[in-house]
Amino acid sequence: MAPMCEQDHFEQDRLEYERRGLVTRKEFGALLGAGGLLPQAANAAAVKESEVTITTPDGTADCYFVHLAKGRAPGVLVWPDIFGLRPAFRQMGKRLAESGYAVLVVNPFYRSQKAPAPGETRPAATIDQMRLLAQVLNEKTHMSDAVAFTGWLAQQTPVHKKRKFGTQGYCMGGPIAFRTAAAAPARVGAVASFHGGGLVRADTPTSPHLQAAKTKAQFLIAIAENDDQRAPNDKTVLKDTFATAKLPAEIEVYGAAHGWCPPDSRVYNEALAEKAWTRLLALYAKALA
Repeated sequence: MAPMCEQDHFEQDRLEYERRGLVTRKEFGALLGAGGLLPQAANAAAVKESEVTITTPDGTADCYFVHLAKGRAPGVLVWPDIFGLRPAFRQMGKRLAESGYAVLVVNPFYRSQKAPAPGETRPAATIDQMRLLAQVLNEKTHMSDAVAFTGWLAQQTPVHKKRKFGTQGYCMGGPIAFRTAAAAPARVGAVASFHGGGLVRADTPTSPHLQAAKTKAQFLIAIAENDDQRAPNDKTVLKDTFATAKLPAEIEVYGAAHGWCPPDSRVYNEALAEKAWTRLLALYAKALA
């Protein structure tokens, strides 16, 4: 089954979730808008942030790095959704850093174009435009990028050298987060997927869920309600696969639409995004200690 963002139901689902009152802040409009203010992290620490350039086998990737102003912290690699690195994901990365992590948010489309700079305004991209960029990516690019980005993180002074990394992905970033664990199993100890598309590819041995099951990581898999309706067996496959591999995995269907976590999404659900955030912090507190 194709990732949800490659399908044509996005707008219909958005309207249905609005009708049901399950969308918060729908006034944000375009998915690539500046995004809303997220609640401040509890006991937020002072952080430093910068735009960085990372060399990969395919070129140079523009990324956002944010970390504690003092001391070292476990590294976290963030894979954005199909709309890429933008202000909303910088906010999300900064909030995570304020909670005690050294966070690298990547531009997954660096082979094709640079991400909007901080404060830069661009016309909203359509899902069809972003699909074209996503078509450049595949299992090979996922794995090679994962090695390059985790390797870069491991060399940074603010990153704790004796702690495992976390990685989290949204939408198309979900399967990339799974493959990050497979590409760097010695480094990655926790994996989170939020409304991830294409986690289970039953027709291929390189399905992200099968690759992730060969690691020793712990997992948090938050599934959108409409994704579950279209692929109701995926959650069972995931539960069975990780249980067989004896890997801790929290797998839950959330009563929200695909894309509910980023604050600039037109289907953003603040209450359930905060629930997912709380479960993410619980995963990292346990797995990256």
